[in-house]
Amino acid sequence: MMRVVVGLSGGVDSSVAAYLLKEQGYDVVGLFMRNWKDTTGTLEGDCPWYDDHMFAELVAKRLDIPFHLIDLSDEYRRRVVDYMFAEYGRGRTPNPDVLCNREIKFDAFLKAALDLGADYVATGHYCRREDVEIDGRTVHRLLAGSDPNKDQSYFLCQLTQRQLSRALFPIGHLLKPEVRRIAAEQHLATAARKDSQGICFVGKVDLPVFLQQRLEAREGDIVEVPASWDGYRPLADGATLDELAAPYAYRETDGTCVGRHRGAHFFTIGQRKGLNVGGKPEPLFVIATDVERNVLYVGQGQRHPGLYRRGLRILPDEMHWVRPDRALQPGASARFRMRIRYRQPLQDGVLHVTPEGGYIVFDEPQRGVTAGQFASWYDGEELIGSGVIHC
Repeated sequence: MMRVVVGLSGGVDSSVAAYLLKEQGYDVVGLFMRNWKDTTGTLEGDCPWYDDHMFAELVAKRLDIPFHLIDLSDEYRRRVVDYMFAEYGRGRTPNPDVLCNREIKFDAFLKAALDLGADYVATGHYCRREDVEIDGRTVHRLLAGSDPNKDQSYFLCQLTQRQLSRALFPIGHLLKPEVRRIAAEQHLATAARKDSQGICFVGKVDLPVFLQQRLEAREGDIVEVPASWDGYRPLADGATLDELAAPYAYRETDGTCVGRHRGAHFFTIGQRKGLNVGGKPEPLFVIATDVERNVLYVGQGQRHPGLYRRGLRILPDEMHWVRPDRALQPGASARFRMRIRYRQPLQDGVLHVTPEGGYIVFDEPQRGVTAGQFASWYDGEELIGSGVIHC
């Protein structure tokens, strides 16, 4: 029998994944990852990994499968959390879930699973893998999950063909209510357990408190930029890719100081909470952060033009192709459907590849284009590639 090591997380999705694999005749082994121990900044002051471990072990006992624990906290801190702090310190907003999948679940965890004799690793992600033959070679396609409300392919947008070759996604064809139903029918301890929230393996955190472990709080001005600012004038026909992708460049004289903050690096584009500025006709939203001058720029209302942009840029060495055989060469462009955050409806646009990197130009202006996040592009239901938003 082929051996599959399942990343039992203590949640319902990985529990049902393990059950389905055992029903299909695989030799299933449960492996729990302990990736985080520090509770600094964690809301409710709990210890989420301990509870997760307990539920994962209960599921393994119910399914009568071997169960192991591996401590990857040093790897997680070095490869995910350190990166996260560095990105926030630069005024960018990283996505630790994407990094966790690339660096931990399908790298460090995969290596540990192979040491246990695994042929594959499996997770409870809502996505699908399909293998096709192209020019005599097996190509692994990463497809969206069948549940449109739970599709998690975006979180796997940095995986390689090597990583996908070892990955199984047993619940990718199911809807979430079906997963809950199966768990209840099999009397799994996780059947009614709530889905985890917050930072992958860390949990729900008070982000400023969490970040202040390494990033100092520094008071600075909150500057409100009016919707009538001259820089919002439409670009002329024939605008270059650099012009289409450039973020707005504000100066403190472009608006009015309306308050104070405790560190521009604690905020992200589109954020509303935590500004503590009242008395405005409409809510204020962050439209830009300047960490060097420690200035936070804000605008009034959901439709403030500072929240919307037509394009973005990805540096050459941060372009990634899940399907290397579909990679565009410099000078080429192609129309894809795009996503710049989890659960965002796919947006139409064109990816242009140049020696200076990748440029995505959307058909319609997009809200909250944020440096440090990942842009991904799809052909139909298949995720083709992704990249870190540079600007």
